[in-house]
Amino acid sequence: MSASEPSVALELERLRGAVDTGFAKLNGRLDVALQRTSQTETDIEELKQEVEALKRARWPLPSLAAVTGLAAIGLTLYEISAR
Repeated sequence: MSASEPSVALELERLRGAVDTGFAKLNGRLDVALQRTSQTETDIEELKQEVEALKRARWPLPSLAAVTGLAAIGLTLYEISAR
């Protein structure tokens, strides 16, 4: 039994090394995934801000269209009444 104990201990040590290596690789991959997730969240926030800025800049267009329409109606009524 004493002859097999060193081989068992050696195999356990090799297994431990393989597990440690696997965890190190997994940690590296998780760090990369976390970094990509953080970058994606930053990009999403920037896009949200840009969309909000576009929405705020867009509001005068319907108002300008309404004013232009009213001006056209006013000019048309003026021309009709001038005849």
